[in-house]
Amino acid sequence: MRSYAELPGLMTLMTGDEKHGPSATSTLDVLWVLYDQVLRVSPDTVDDPGRDRFLLSKGHGPAAYYAVLAAKGFFPESWLAGFGSASSPLGYHPDRSLVPGVEIASGSLGHGLPIGVGVAHGLLARALPGLDAAAPRVYVLVGDAELDEGSNNEAIVYAGAVGLPNLTVVAVDNRSSSYGWGPGGIEAHFAVSGWSTVRVSGRDHDALASAFRVTGAALAGPQLVVAAVESKG
Repeated sequence: MRSYAELPGLMTLMTGDEKHGPSATSTLDVLWVLYDQVLRVSPDTVDDPGRDRFLLSKGHGPAAYYAVLAAKGFFPESWLAGFGSASSPLGYHPDRSLVPGVEIASGSLGHGLPIGVGVAHGLLARALPGLDAAAPRVYVLVGDAELDEGSNNEAIVYAGAVGLPNLTVVAVDNRSSSYGWGPGGIEAHFAVSGWSTVRVSGRDHDALASAFRVTGAALAGPQLVVAAVESKG
């Protein structure tokens, strides 16, 4: 197992023009906190029906995701150096059939949240193990610009309307949305549809962990954590 301080070194093993560096580094702290303190999944439980599900909707910049998965032992660190090559399982977009621990193939912006809504709904329908704090949760990481996609708006409204209690969305906000969010920011966009919301620094590990502990409780509906980071560029 590696420490957080070793993640930048792991990321330098991945080279090439398709790293999408800013997209990846904006998510690094959120990903680390989730896998280090929050998610109930490990290399030994990637197929356990009772595991938490993490969906990287922001899949066009997976370098930080790969670094965290390698640091936590989901696959060998030696894979990182082959990033993006024809023979490597680590493609420019994560592939669930090739990378242990990856739940969805992602990268087409706007797909992750609708999929997450469906997964959360399915887990409730299967009652694994029940509607309490120990039930499997679904965590979806999105970027603020990605929320411009119309498919996300439909997913936000639907999840709030049916009150999915096992769904948490973390939106990494580097203020790259094409049109901005107006009064109330991203939170207002979700809150009007019935979501619980909180904004924290996306670089503050303690604040992130605290926010996720609250959303991991048995709340009445879906939850949004906005992780604010430095502006893109």
